[in-house]
Amino acid sequence: MRVVRSVAELRIALKALREEGHRLGFVPTMGFLHEGHATLIQHSRQRCGATVVSIFVNPTQFGPGEDLATYPRDLEGDQSLCLRMGVDVLFLPDASEMYPSHFQTSIEPGPIAEPLCGRFRPGHFRGVATVVGKFFNMVQPDLAFFGQKDLQQCAVIRRMVRDLNLPVDVVVVPTVREKDGLALSSRNAYLSPQERTRALSISQGLFAMEAAFKDGERSVDMLTAIAFDPLHLVDQVQYCELVDALTLDALSGDVDRPAAVCVAAYVGKTRLIDNILLNPSGDGVMFGNG
Repeated sequence: MRVVRSVAELRIALKALREEGHRLGFVPTMGFLHEGHATLIQHSRQRCGATVVSIFVNPTQFGPGEDLATYPRDLEGDQSLCLRMGVDVLFLPDASEMYPSHFQTSIEPGPIAEPLCGRFRPGHFRGVATVVGKFFNMVQPDLAFFGQKDLQQCAVIRRMVRDLNLPVDVVVVPTVREKDGLALSSRNAYLSPQERTRALSISQGLFAMEAAFKDGERSVDMLTAIAFDPLHLVDQVQYCELVDALTLDALSGDVDRPAAVCVAAYVGKTRLIDNILLNPSGDGVMFGNG
């Protein structure tokens, strides 16, 4: 595994891989890697001849009072996981490499970034779109892999790729969960044992809603209420909404298209997000162009 810290080093490493004829897969991360990230890397290795992973805690996607300074970090563990998973290039830029002095250009994602998390984290998806756009320009991957847990992020990136004609296929990989159903997240490390138990109410509500959907329930109001019911165990619910799975537009009436129930809630001081996909046709919900 080649570890590089500058764009110049990255381009030298990638030039060699391309000259060898490899299709490039890319997994952008903020580090503190877990089995969810390992699954993304595994998908990349299955579909591409070479895999690039980046680790960068992006300051522009954190708002005032959020956890930029305390975001969990474990570079030694991250490097070990990448080595174990067969990553070819690990890119570890610092903030000055990503955002040179007097940096002032950003990507504004538009209306798809406004609902759900966008209502509570103004500017977050501008930071996400900008840093991912920069990474796509630096790495120029054939495929890029993202987790479904960050559903709105995936939607924003897919929209950016289409709108800007970026030559990369975005592959959305299903959420990886603990055995008890909790969606894997780096921020789970913040939870005390008692908080972790209460956090299970998020996935329990989603699973109950999914079961009702499979049994034939189609009412948006009823399905949302089923997902919301267990959330009295969390400390604050920011949203629990049923939306179009691709556009993120709010749905009403009955579910008649691929949809997602999305939740954001605080357990203690930790903000957690999760979602479940629904498809009336029963043949799965397809994302991205990968």
